[in-house]
Amino acid sequence: MTLRNMLLGATMLCAAATPAIAFAQNTGASDNDYGNEIIVTASKRSQTLQDTPIAVSVASAADIENSQIRDLIDLQSAVPSLRVAQLQSSANTNFIIRGFGNGANNPGIEPSVGVFIDGVYRSRSAAQIGDLPNLERVEVLRGPQSTLFGKNASAGVISIVTQKPQYDFGGSVEATYGNYDAITVKGNVTGPIGENVAFSLGGNFNRRDGYAQDLRLGKDVNDRNRWGVRGQLLFEPTDALSIRLIGDYDKIDENCCIAANVIAGPTVAITDLLAGGTSVDAANPFSYRVYNNFLSSNEIENYGGSAQIDYDLGALALTSITAYREVRADTNQDSDFSGADLIGQKSDDTAINTFTQELRLTSDFDGPVNFLIGGYYFHEKIRQHSQIYFGDDFRPYGNALIQAASGGLLDVPTLEAALGAPSDSFFRAGDGMNEHYRMKNTAWSIFGTLDFGISDRLTLTLGGNYTKDKKRFTTDVTSTDVFSGIDLDAAAYTPFREFVLVSSGVDPATAAFLAANPTLTLPDGSSANPLAGLKDFQFLPPFLDVPNSIEPGRVSDGDFSWSARLSYELTDTVNVYATYATGFKAASVNLSRDSRPLAADLPAIVAGGLATPNLVAGTRFAAPEESEVYEAGLKANWSVAALNLAVFKQSIKGFQSNVFTGTGFALANAGKQSTFGIEFDGSVRPVRGLNLNLAVTYLDAKYDSFVASAFGDLSGMKPAGIPDLSVSAGGTYTHEFAGGTRAIAHVDYQYESPTQIVDGLAALPASVAQNLKREVNQLNASFTVALTNGLELGVWGRNLTNARYLTTIFNAVAQSGSVSGYPSQPRTYGVTARFKF
Repeated sequence: MTLRNMLLGATMLCAAATPAIAFAQNTGASDNDYGNEIIVTASKRSQTLQDTPIAVSVASAADIENSQIRDLIDLQSAVPSLRVAQLQSSANTNFIIRGFGNGANNPGIEPSVGVFIDGVYRSRSAAQIGDLPNLERVEVLRGPQSTLFGKNASAGVISIVTQKPQYDFGGSVEATYGNYDAITVKGNVTGPIGENVAFSLGGNFNRRDGYAQDLRLGKDVNDRNRWGVRGQLLFEPTDALSIRLIGDYDKIDENCCIAANVIAGPTVAITDLLAGGTSVDAANPFSYRVYNNFLSSNEIENYGGSAQIDYDLGALALTSITAYREVRADTNQDSDFSGADLIGQKSDDTAINTFTQELRLTSDFDGPVNFLIGGYYFHEKIRQHSQIYFGDDFRPYGNALIQAASGGLLDVPTLEAALGAPSDSFFRAGDGMNEHYRMKNTAWSIFGTLDFGISDRLTLTLGGNYTKDKKRFTTDVTSTDVFSGIDLDAAAYTPFREFVLVSSGVDPATAAFLAANPTLTLPDGSSANPLAGLKDFQFLPPFLDVPNSIEPGRVSDGDFSWSARLSYELTDTVNVYATYATGFKAASVNLSRDSRPLAADLPAIVAGGLATPNLVAGTRFAAPEESEVYEAGLKANWSVAALNLAVFKQSIKGFQSNVFTGTGFALANAGKQSTFGIEFDGSVRPVRGLNLNLAVTYLDAKYDSFVASAFGDLSGMKPAGIPDLSVSAGGTYTHEFAGGTRAIAHVDYQYESPTQIVDGLAALPASVAQNLKREVNQLNASFTVALTNGLELGVWGRNLTNARYLTTIFNAVAQSGSVSGYPSQPRTYGVTARFKF
């Protein structure tokens, strides 16, 4: 499927006067509220979708019910500009809009895509996963949104809106049973508890056996086990005053996520031997069979509360949103993803406490000028305790690797004796790294927009946001990896280096010179140190803690972002707009064992005598991201059809890249990443009861400049993971029988063109990463019968074609030459019973 063909199809739709805006329609809506009545709050005002001059997609509660979207991970099947990646645990989810997004795998890195639930910012992915109870709609805002949202939104925003309590008693209960013994139960009830007070209470339970099998442990893995409750109170003591209180609690306790073997490197034979049989299902990522020493665990608690106060002052409206949230995530993982006991434990215990306060004033004057002005305060504390320890098999594994690397000349006992280390001290089971990190983040911003009606149809909107962000961080990290603490370039080891060189056939005079000058680079680019290859096995070197006399352990950023937009009503049903906007995301801190001094600080650290053995430059933090977008769009809405069309050029300077290299993560700023794109989404109702929708996104992305990536200079290359073409298409047909019973049939299809999955793979040729691609072809469908008494019965299926693809790939941990990856979820299906009252 080519861009030319898709654009041709879109043109034919327009020529037939039947274009539309996809998935913004409530499939249960009446004929009278089609299109124009879709109300969104993307601009912090209640407006119809057509009147909102922002690139925004909306998925209603009915859309999500029909598509059986179970959580935010499934939402990407409805919004082609959105990608959601589930990584190594239930607490790591990455959101990407228009090819921009990051934030997983490191609690010090905030996402570029901001997630808000009922106006409350959820700063980390562990706080964003949920089963979407009492949902009203999900709005996906594309492009920089810093002038409307007080915290990081340099790539876009996902805004989740739940239903307010109602004064009419009602509710629903829903139960689903599916394959893999999946059981999902949801329920909510709402009603009055006084003349001016209403409540709602909802709960959800979601469990499922794992769809993968661990053949070593004899257990199923990648299961689901999560539940949550959410309560609300709505006080409206006067017509002008509304107070909405929300409290929620979510719990996840499940094993996730399997990593399959994609390329079986030379170490597989060693791990097979150590495992006493098979250690991986070699190069068969879609067998859903794995081998581990212990089950990965994910225990996540996410809870908090918010208070929203709305006060109507006539022509002015005052809104205050106060929130406090806590996240507790305790995860443990067999991170070598093999049957050999290489890594005995890799656990992370993370606690995040967040307080936010937003205050805004909005006008509703009759004249040509209206405004919105607001302030935002953010305070967050992060505490993380991580551990990684060698398992029982790591010493023999390391011994085999060193023997292979030295051609049989060296082994671990020989190294221990030659380097003066105690016997049995290298790669000892239970040794490793114990890590403690702390970060405090305080930020505030002032933001606002000004609408000026130049004429009845032409409106100029100016927006601005000044943000000040401060972070302070400390580390307390101890490494007990004895071998990693040895400086193989040290003068004390000159005799041993000379012995190795002579044993390798180097003449004695040359060997003596090279051994005494181990930091020299030879004409062929190799190191003069014959032990240099062993540095690859120094996995957990001593750590230089922060703050110290050179590094203060703090970073402070300030930025003014702004936007200018012209919107024009060509007719009562067609609007056009043009926008220029900038965005900002503050510096991110590297809260991991890969945190190392910046290259600019390393000389002073060495001169000050602070350097630890084998200390090299890296990143303590990544500098801020600055984004900008040029965008033009058209929105149209007719009685039976509607459409959105946007053309844009978006770029981010200093994009914060966080890439896994096989032994750790490399956090770096790309010089500039840019994307030219076209987005079309539309829906049409050709006959009564039938809604058809189509959404197409074309992205042409490149690194304008990325010299210091983990894989060399990527300047001019296409960033991985961004498909050129993404398509969502579907339809819903509702047939109403005599007496009011309805039959609802729904089908939707998701397509992503083949794309390189990652930018590169450490120590492997570039061609390996370039040849590993992802292509998505996914079909979902449901059929529901809705009776007049409120009972609904349905069947559904997701990924009915059982499409298989790798969501991401990475260098296998400490297994050079092997590549692992996360396989997509297989076909799921089930039956659902729902009762609405």
